[in-house]
Amino acid sequence: MPPAPAHPRTVAGFAGLARTIAADRSGWEPLVDYDPVSRWYHRLRTGPGYEVWLLSWLPGQGSGRHHHGPSSGVFTVLEGELTEHSRGAGRTLGGGTLRTFAPGYVHEVFNGGLLPAVSLHIYFPGLTEMPMDEPRTAVGACAAHGPWAAPEPLAAG
Repeated sequence: MPPAPAHPRTVAGFAGLARTIAADRSGWEPLVDYDPVSRWYHRLRTGPGYEVWLLSWLPGQGSGRHHHGPSSGVFTVLEGELTEHSRGAGRTLGGGTLRTFAPGYVHEVFNGGLLPAVSLHIYFPGLTEMPMDEPRTAVGACAAHGPWAAPEPLAAG
């Protein structure tokens, strides 16, 4: 991977970093692996005050309902589709969808499709905890991923 750019200072800066890394398919694709038991993850990069993680999700794998402690973040779907549940609502996230979240945001991410999925996650500050919350949704539903106010998809481009 190329060296990390200067430390982003805004959510938009971290979103730009996520897009830059996502666009460098040759840098992340050879690293992807799949674990038949649980979602696979690999710390791809660290920078001043942040971490970048690559995750793969086989059909049926999910994160469980959680938040990310004091960390904020950005995540994007690189391949496939994931479903995110938070605050009682679910949304399908296809390739290229980018989400942001702040401390205190509770969600769950789940691969409810028939094909594997890959996602990229940036946490700032770096991830120090991921407390699991009591489920509030039906089995198989998703409802957790990070902290912040309700995340909104960022426009592509």
